[in-house]
Amino acid sequence: MKFETAAGENPIDRQAVVGKGVDRIDGPLKTTGTATYAFEWHERITRPAYGHVIGAGIAKGRIVSLDLAYVRQAPGVITVVTAQSAGPLGKGGRNNATLLGGPVIEHYHQAVALVVAETLEQARAAAQLARIQYAREPGTFDLDAEKDGATRPDSITGGPADTAIGDFATAFAEAPVRLDGTYTTPGQAHAMMEPHASIAAWEGDRLTLWTSNQMIDWGKQDLAKTLNIPADNIRLISPYIGGGFGGKLFLRADALLAALGARAAKRPVKVALTRPLMFNNTTHRAATIQRIRIGAGADGRIVAIGHENWSGDLNGLKAEAGVRYSRPLYAGAHRMSTTRVAALDLPEANAMRAPSDAPGSMALEIAIDEMAEKLKLDPVEFRIINDTLVDPEKPERAFSERHLKECLNQGARRFGWHRRAAEPATRREGAWLIGLGVAAAFRDSPVTTSAARVRLDGRGIVTVETDMTDIGTGSYTIIAQTAAEMMGVPLERVVVRLGDSSFPVSSGSGGQWGANSSTSGVYAACVKLRENLARRLGFDAEQAVFEDGEIRQGGRRAALSEAVVDGEMIAEDAIEFGDLDDRYKLSTFGAHFVEVAVHSATAEVRIRRMLAVCSAGRILNPKTARSQVIGAMTMGVGAALMEELAVDKRYGFFVNHDLAGYEVPVHADIPHQEVLFLEETDPLSSPMKAKGVGELGICGVSAAVANAIYNATGVRVRDYPVTLDKLLEGMPEAI
Repeated sequence: MKFETAAGENPIDRQAVVGKGVDRIDGPLKTTGTATYAFEWHERITRPAYGHVIGAGIAKGRIVSLDLAYVRQAPGVITVVTAQSAGPLGKGGRNNATLLGGPVIEHYHQAVALVVAETLEQARAAAQLARIQYAREPGTFDLDAEKDGATRPDSITGGPADTAIGDFATAFAEAPVRLDGTYTTPGQAHAMMEPHASIAAWEGDRLTLWTSNQMIDWGKQDLAKTLNIPADNIRLISPYIGGGFGGKLFLRADALLAALGARAAKRPVKVALTRPLMFNNTTHRAATIQRIRIGAGADGRIVAIGHENWSGDLNGLKAEAGVRYSRPLYAGAHRMSTTRVAALDLPEANAMRAPSDAPGSMALEIAIDEMAEKLKLDPVEFRIINDTLVDPEKPERAFSERHLKECLNQGARRFGWHRRAAEPATRREGAWLIGLGVAAAFRDSPVTTSAARVRLDGRGIVTVETDMTDIGTGSYTIIAQTAAEMMGVPLERVVVRLGDSSFPVSSGSGGQWGANSSTSGVYAACVKLRENLARRLGFDAEQAVFEDGEIRQGGRRAALSEAVVDGEMIAEDAIEFGDLDDRYKLSTFGAHFVEVAVHSATAEVRIRRMLAVCSAGRILNPKTARSQVIGAMTMGVGAALMEELAVDKRYGFFVNHDLAGYEVPVHADIPHQEVLFLEETDPLSSPMKAKGVGELGICGVSAAVANAIYNATGVRVRDYPVTLDKLLEGMPEAI
């Protein structure tokens, strides 16, 4: 189905089911522990063996000798897989690092062997007997030291690495009010609850892999390339995922090694990465250095804005391009942005929730606050003055919808922004300094081809099959709501099956495209099924109404099940958006408001209130959407106050590679969070008239926290996380 504009008589617009805050249909399975995660397919597996991954003990160099004699003799050991024993391997197009290293070592904890044994304990114990000698080579581990040698990538996601509009240098130099600031964000870890885990089983030359993966078709295709086998010989199954945040977008070592281990052991093999191994073996969000220059007139209008971004990656392949955030957000005739990436010998950097935009907003939205202060303008007012209805770098391309101003205004009223002290460090409650902060939120919400299959059986049950995944986002529920609305049946008569590569290829979960694209694919399949049903029963598909399990037209009605012959009717289709993304900029907007209390003696920071106002098209399920936003807000607090991958710059690894050393927010850190969704639809975005919210919710949060801390204390911190040691020296005198 080719989508051009929303249908005039769109069944989704009835909103009998879509748009309602219904409970997650997978909730009972998860709360009772019966949802089957990647490591738990016990009823499908006969005599599974267990694999334990050995990670490299150096960051760069070579393996001189790999002595596994004692490992092979250990109790219960079945086989050991190494790069040498695995034979020639290819490389998936989406992997930077080699997933099975040796003899060359690219990064610390790169997998170099898999020990397969009868039990997990035996595999782990035997792995400790490996004797590995390395030849260590000097590596580069410090982004700041490598910054000057960083190079321009060919491109970044969504556009060129560098842009230039007008004459930035002259406009900035002549601007009456100027800001020139440098901001840093550290590396961050996904730290999802479910570890990377897989079970592999071979039947002849055909592989079944139960895994935890956000993008089923990507994983299948890249595994096929790596194993040098046809993709049709692989089936990936991933119906439930215990969190991903982008860390499970791509094929990782657990999946490859499970497949190799099962082939060598000639029986199913289960592999789960240990928590310490996950931090250095899998991907992370790269650290950034960002220089932002803003020039404005005395009236508060930005005339020049420049954003330069440096990050690092293994082999210098992928940039964490914070400049993406400043390019479309604020008006300004003279603009420039540059992106540079340094080659570092650290583990691979890649996508993490709102890649590029999360760290970009951490820098830009502090700079905007600093500029407002220089102009003696309220931070909300300054943002509204510089709002724009067209993409500043491509003025010929309008936003499909843009309601940033409404988000800021509604949020300010709801949050009581008028009570904010204009002068920092002047509002106290006993020993606590109180501050309010704001930040704008922006995240593109692109669309992509997505397919589904819909079945109707003789009982009137509608079953949806698509390889879309649910990473805790509520995909099962919004897909069920879509099918129920389109077919006119109650929600309880819809069955949703996800996360299986034998199903039609969907958009997958990533890039904030999943909800809108995958439900649109289900919409397309349902349109085809409606047409087939109407034709079979003699109705006009354009005029017929599907309601209460029936087709109705005029005074005639018939049960859906009457059309079913030979067990079931099946329809399959995909949504295709053509050049929609080229003609319109599909984006989401919002505003974050935060209140903090900072102890005047200790500089301890406590978050007291949080509000997010979101503009994201039709909200398909307000209950699950709210959960997505409050989870994103929580991650934003973590990035603001505590999350930081500490690099050992001598030996090249992340020191705090577990949940004891890598701190994330817990319940006690997070107050009540309020989320408001603007009442809107976006008819240009899809037949669902929806967008995404899962990544919008994190953009700007960290800056709102940092801005609130400044308002409370008068101490401006430009280097995240904002820990108390960075505040103490500049704190006002305690009373």
